[in-house]
Amino acid sequence: MIQIQQANQEPMLCSGHAACPGCIDALSVRHVLTAMGPKTMAVIPPSCMAIIAGPQPYSSLRIPVYQPTLESSAAAASGLRRALDAQGKHDTQVIVLAGDGGTYDIGFQCLSSAAERNENIIYFCLDNEGYMNTGAQKSSSTPHFARTGSTPAGKTSRKKNLTEIMAAHRVPYVATASVGHLPDLLRKVEKAKQMQGTRIITLLIPCMDGWGVADDAGLQTARYAVESGAFPLYEVEDGHRYTLNHTAKIRPVADYLALQRRYRNMASADIETLQAEIDDGWATLQERAAASSARAAKSMSTLT
Repeated sequence: MIQIQQANQEPMLCSGHAACPGCIDALSVRHVLTAMGPKTMAVIPPSCMAIIAGPQPYSSLRIPVYQPTLESSAAAASGLRRALDAQGKHDTQVIVLAGDGGTYDIGFQCLSSAAERNENIIYFCLDNEGYMNTGAQKSSSTPHFARTGSTPAGKTSRKKNLTEIMAAHRVPYVATASVGHLPDLLRKVEKAKQMQGTRIITLLIPCMDGWGVADDAGLQTARYAVESGAFPLYEVEDGHRYTLNHTAKIRPVADYLALQRRYRNMASADIETLQAEIDDGWATLQERAAASSARAAKSMSTLT
């Protein structure tokens, strides 16, 4: 039975860091680190989180931090894991706290290689859907039609589906999570801690400045993303067992878009296109989750 750890102990992320007011990145990492506990080492590549963590040798985290190059996070984490194992420190967790630029794009080759080897690490992608600390340029995580510093008229291609790509590696655990649905996030971190092999959790991080979200609207935006199906919460175990954690879309995507400046004055036809894309992805997830449940039920009936 997985115990949900409450974030009421001494924080692992100290105050006085360099995050923007209302930053969901800092809030998410605070809860992730609380769930992970003090026997943890973090690899943090260049990203918003690297700025929040602070320049070496200073750190706002109460755990050891290693800041590698942008493309090498998964390799650095793999090396740390093997060094700790050689010292007999098997109970120390190695995690990565990387942005989408260092995960979907520049660090993807390294992450894919680590997943192919099933390295024993937990990889957290803090997905703010762009290169936010260098001016809010688009990444392959940027959604369709979103305006960024490098797509001022709106991005013309869809967001890369990292969760499905990593699930295709048949690693033990891939999931999405959001601090806007905190019990689900904490449960997934605790679950990942109890597993071995490569575990990858992508957290949606609404960016106040890059998305044009009010300082006090980050959590609302995160919740609307889930409730509209723009960022579904689900898990994939061993590449084929799907569980949909938030099982109903209760609002149109227009409600989610309205909170963000990057979608301001978006054409109604484009909103309809985006809604259709989300509906199609949602239907696919429902089918996969239903198929997984049917296989599990069949397996149980065979055993009994």
